[in-house]
Amino acid sequence: MKSRENAAGVGILGILGILVLLPLAAVLFQILCPGLQLEKFDLKNLSLVLDVFVRPLWKKAFLNSFFLSSGTTAIGLVLAAILAHIRTRYQFAGAKLLDLTAWILMIMPSFLLAQGWVYFSSSNGIASAWLGIPGVGSFVFSYWGLVTVMVLCKFPMAYVTIKTSLEWYPARLMYASRMNGASSFHAWRTIQLPLCIPAYCSAAMLIFMDTVGDYGMSSTITAVYSFPTLPYTIYSAICSSPARFDMAGVLSLYLMVMIVIAMAVQCGAMGKKKFDFLDNGTEQIQAVRPGKGLGAFLSITVLSFCMIALGIPVGSNLIMSFSDSVSIQKFAFTLDNYRQVFSSASSMVSGIRHSLGLAGVSAVIGVLIGFCIAYVLTYSRFKLKKMIDMLTLVAMAVPGVVLGIGYIFIWNQKWLSSIGLHLYGKPSILVLASVASAIPMINRVLVGGMAKIPESLLTAAQMQGAGFLTKIRTILLPLLHNSSVSAVLAAFGGSVFNLAITTILYPPNYSTLPVYISDSYNDLKFGYAAAATIVGGAFIIGIMLILEMMLNIGYLGKGKRRK
Repeated sequence: MKSRENAAGVGILGILGILVLLPLAAVLFQILCPGLQLEKFDLKNLSLVLDVFVRPLWKKAFLNSFFLSSGTTAIGLVLAAILAHIRTRYQFAGAKLLDLTAWILMIMPSFLLAQGWVYFSSSNGIASAWLGIPGVGSFVFSYWGLVTVMVLCKFPMAYVTIKTSLEWYPARLMYASRMNGASSFHAWRTIQLPLCIPAYCSAAMLIFMDTVGDYGMSSTITAVYSFPTLPYTIYSAICSSPARFDMAGVLSLYLMVMIVIAMAVQCGAMGKKKFDFLDNGTEQIQAVRPGKGLGAFLSITVLSFCMIALGIPVGSNLIMSFSDSVSIQKFAFTLDNYRQVFSSASSMVSGIRHSLGLAGVSAVIGVLIGFCIAYVLTYSRFKLKKMIDMLTLVAMAVPGVVLGIGYIFIWNQKWLSSIGLHLYGKPSILVLASVASAIPMINRVLVGGMAKIPESLLTAAQMQGAGFLTKIRTILLPLLHNSSVSAVLAAFGGSVFNLAITTILYPPNYSTLPVYISDSYNDLKFGYAAAATIVGGAFIIGIMLILEMMLNIGYLGKGKRRK
């Protein structure tokens, strides 16, 4: 048994090494060896690391990414915490709308949201041309405006994380504190708040990593407002002529340094504290109905917030989809954009087909690998489990643009052709990169599910003569159904809308839905891009809902047969 666990652990380390560490190392090695051409190896290139503080573009991209991510994390964390506290404490009209808005924003890719904000805020956009609101464009296309837009896009991850932690109340500890004379605020500050530190730290880390590595938002906004970030500049370095591999390596290094420092700060904030005792004496919080005045205020505030965070970008895309001009000022209603989208000659059909095929294969492979990782981390005695866990964190931290560039360097080597592994320019490289980017989320979901299943159940089954596969099929999979469905949907949705990876790696004549929409937007076909966004997004979401229904129906059907 132990030998099998060791073999599985070593195999997982090998897979994660190939999928994550190897491409990351390849990108960073560009500093010394541009293009991985050994004849260009030169230790003197290390001096380029310091050039980020000298070269104007490099310095600007670094500072923009740092301040944008820091501002978004600070404000997004506060906003998410306030909303989570309100949502868990009070019952009011619009509470479920807040949850729905958060989940939709998490699913929607940032570049689609950014397009909506551009349509709304540009000089000839909806805000100025239709609503007559002055100063919207000058605000949005500024540092604090970008921070605001980023906060509205990134807060859902922190909101869900904090809300989950606040749903459980340390009743026994709080009652003891109040009996000893502590006020409600003092009890909350000294007991409940410290116990939520892991949730707050995780929430902040999620916002920071997602913001600092965001390519879609920066690439879309930069078309209107010159605000280069590290992911966008890295991509530009690779796509320039000649390609600046050394520049990409240096900027990727600083991007990873920022993420590593953020992770170190998180670990330092959490320290060596244990929070397992929360399992004892906790109660699920029951939200109460506030007074009429407070209830009306909360409902109006939450509704207004949802209309801004979700209504503006989605509504702007919808309005622009019916426009025959790039300017809302010259708006004339037309259905031509949708006719083009639905035309048989439209390449969008092939884009959707490619995206669905890629997402389907990536979801299946990703869930299988993620399940093995979660099992080893939860139930095995493998000595290098911490290394596996660290590699999944690294995979989560590596931005898509860095991962994609690394895959080019690794899988574009000429000698791989002799063994049939020259994957660059083939759809299979997209599958590998999508699996690598999906594994961290899949693993987190499945580990959370397995943590609730005691190992004693598996041990009892083994004592009754059940083999490994039998234990998985009869015990783990039924109990992990909800977690497995969430993992499949997360992997599927993430692969469909991953702009950074698909933009960098898609083969000729294999355009995906995100690339197709982004190219239309960059060609100033705003109405057509908006229509493609509405149709493609609705279709993909519909497919995900059908997939979820099919998975649940299959599970329920099995349950009825057992009865």
